[in-house]
Amino acid sequence: MIGRRAFIRLLGGAAVAWPLAARTQEVPTVGYLNLGSAMPDELSAFHKGLAELGFVEGRNIGIEYRWANNESSRLPDLAADLVRRRVAIIAAFGGASALAAKAATAMIPVAFLAGADPIEAGLVTSLSRPDGNVTGINSMNIGAGLGVKRLGLLHELVPQAMRFGVLVQSDVPTSALHSYVAEAQAAAAEIGRPLEILSAGSNREIDAAFASLPQKRIDALMVSPAYLFNNRRIQLALSGMRYRVPMIFPDRRDVEVGGLMSYGPNWTDMNREVGIYVGRILKGAKPGELPVQQPTKFVFVINTQTARLMGVDVPVALMATADEVIE
Repeated sequence: MIGRRAFIRLLGGAAVAWPLAARTQEVPTVGYLNLGSAMPDELSAFHKGLAELGFVEGRNIGIEYRWANNESSRLPDLAADLVRRRVAIIAAFGGASALAAKAATAMIPVAFLAGADPIEAGLVTSLSRPDGNVTGINSMNIGAGLGVKRLGLLHELVPQAMRFGVLVQSDVPTSALHSYVAEAQAAAAEIGRPLEILSAGSNREIDAAFASLPQKRIDALMVSPAYLFNNRRIQLALSGMRYRVPMIFPDRRDVEVGGLMSYGPNWTDMNREVGIYVGRILKGAKPGELPVQQPTKFVFVINTQTARLMGVDVPVALMATADEVIE
C-alpha cells in the first residue's frame, strides 16, 4: 500500500511534469483546488469519476493540484494561479474554494463539492439550472434536516444528556452552517435541551474546545461537516474517548478511525461525482445546464468497540436502525 507522503510526492511530481506534456500533446489540464489537504481516498474517487468518462491522468488529461491546507486566505491566489495556467476546468472542493474559483474566472468552468447553500452563497442562481460557469455537488442537501437527524440519534444514544454541543469550523462562511445549526438548536429546544456552539479553526483550538466541555457541562457533541475536521479525524476521535463524550460525526470514515457514530452521505462517492461532472464538461456539456446535485442516501454507522471503551450502552432499538455496525 502506498504511504500518504509517497502518494503526495507522486501527485506533486505529476503536477510538475504534466503542464509541459499537456501543452505538447494538447490534452486538457484540470485545475484541482482544495481547501484542505491531500486525502488519498477522495483523490482516488475523483480519478475514478474521471475514468468513467474516459479521462486518465498521465494518458489523456493533466491535473494541476492546489491545496490550501485549511488556510482559506490562500485560496484566491491559488485559484488565480490556475487561471493563469489556462486550465480547461477547475474542480473546487469546499465552499470557500468554489467561491475563490468563481471570483477568479467567469469563463473557465467550475465544478464544486461544497456544503454551503450554493444559491445563498452566490455560486449559482438555481439548483436545477445553475446558469453561468459553475455547477457541482451540494453535500449539505438543503432541506434534508441533517442537523435534526443527527441530534435525534445522539439523544437516542444518551437520553440522559442534559446539554448538547455542536463543533463548527470557525472560518467557514456563516451561510454554510447557519441553517444546519439552526435546525439542531430547534431540535434541542423541542426536547428541552440547550445546544452550545463550539468553534475551532486549528489543532490547538480543537483541543481547547474539548478541554472546555467539562466546564460547559456538555454531555454529548455533534461534529459539523468541515474540511478541517476531515483532516483531523483521529484527533477528534481520540479527544472524544479522552473526555468520554458521546459524539456523532458526518462521515463514515470518522467512525472507521474510532469515532462513536456517524450519519451522512457517502463523501467518497460525492468526490467521484465531481470527477464525473468534470468529465462531462470536458466532453462538451455546459456547466450552466448541469443541475447542482444533492445526496439522497444517508448512512448511519455505529462503532460498538468505541462504545465499549467509553462505557456507553447502545440501546438495542438504536442498534437495529444502523446501516452498519463496526465491531
